[in-house]
Amino acid sequence: MKLFIASDIHGSAYYARKMLDAFDAEQADRLFLLGDILYHGPRNDLPREYDPKKVIALLNERKEKIFCVRGNCDTEVDQMVLEFPLLADYAVVEMGGRLMYATHGHKFTPQNLPLQPGDIFIQGHTHVPCCKKYGDILWLNPGSVSIPKENSHHQYILAEDGRFVWKDFAGTVLQEYSLLED
Repeated sequence: MKLFIASDIHGSAYYARKMLDAFDAEQADRLFLLGDILYHGPRNDLPREYDPKKVIALLNERKEKIFCVRGNCDTEVDQMVLEFPLLADYAVVEMGGRLMYATHGHKFTPQNLPLQPGDIFIQGHTHVPCCKKYGDILWLNPGSVSIPKENSHHQYILAEDGRFVWKDFAGTVLQEYSLLED
């Protein structure tokens, strides 16, 4: 299964469209969102074309393809308008023979989840892409769709067969990692 992993749309209709165009171009099976879908939060500036209602419509059109976990800017009222589950704090997915714990990152870290050697921890929240080892755990972050930080790109991760590829919306490969390297 090919997963398209993205985080931190923060209500940007412009970048939600860019993300969905890339999702279509990549022909991924599922869109896995790591939270902060509709609102920008008090610490962020408004993203380009801030329009949560448009983001709702764009994502609801793809509801059968979306897995999502809750971010710190996501609330129960968001679940009333989004037609896919949003309120789980984390999800566990098999990836390349390993377990991948996906969360937004504001509540759970590798220190407070039941991770085993070889597991994968993936989070959003920081808006900064990441691929590093934490002991025997692989720690990943796709960065942010709409409000990248620390000079990173508007980007996402493609995950398939134990391979992770960070790309920007022009399709440029920014970073790659394979579980076969472990």
